[in-house]
Amino acid sequence: MKRVLFIAVIVILELGNVYAQDVKFGAKAGLNLSNVSIEIEDGMGTDGKVGYNFGAFAEISLSEKFIFQPELLFSAQGFRIKQSIDEFSFEQTNKMNYLNIPLMFRYAIFNKFGLEVGPQIGFLLSANSEIKETFNGESETSDQDFKDSVKSIDFGLNFGASYDVSENIIIGARYNLGLSNINNEDGDANKINNTVFSFSLGYRF
Repeated sequence: MKRVLFIAVIVILELGNVYAQDVKFGAKAGLNLSNVSIEIEDGMGTDGKVGYNFGAFAEISLSEKFIFQPELLFSAQGFRIKQSIDEFSFEQTNKMNYLNIPLMFRYAIFNKFGLEVGPQIGFLLSANSEIKETFNGESETSDQDFKDSVKSIDFGLNFGASYDVSENIIIGARYNLGLSNINNEDGDANKINNTVFSFSLGYRF
């Protein structure tokens, strides 16, 4: 992981040197609505989970309308599993924290509005679940670390849009489609893919 991060930083710095006269930096933060696509047992379903994201970005002008925007983001993601049978109910909230590196290309359709697309690589930092079981009105809760059950690297593709509110302030919305199966359980053939809607407020320095 450290090697990949080092290479990513070097590439960004080198691109910055090439286009030094057209490079801007900024910070951003926002909300996530995350879930997973998965086939699970009858009577069970997944619900989305609200999280957050924050980090930094660079804007490298490639032409008058094209901008390359590499980012480094902390992203709190996850999903919920629920099941209810007669007097028994089960709810599991899965929290997965990632360090994501989106490599976005933005095209300015209008003066202040642009469309974005680009690949993303994510590195799993932690994975924990909170489990609540209720039977006949009595509840028990427990916590579990399931990081070993999730693959450490996730690949995805981002689609989004952004709008320059002012010279410094940017708002954006993005959808991350997970391309890789993050299920790391031996003998489990179920494919699990991350999906994340994110909304952000950025400040360009």
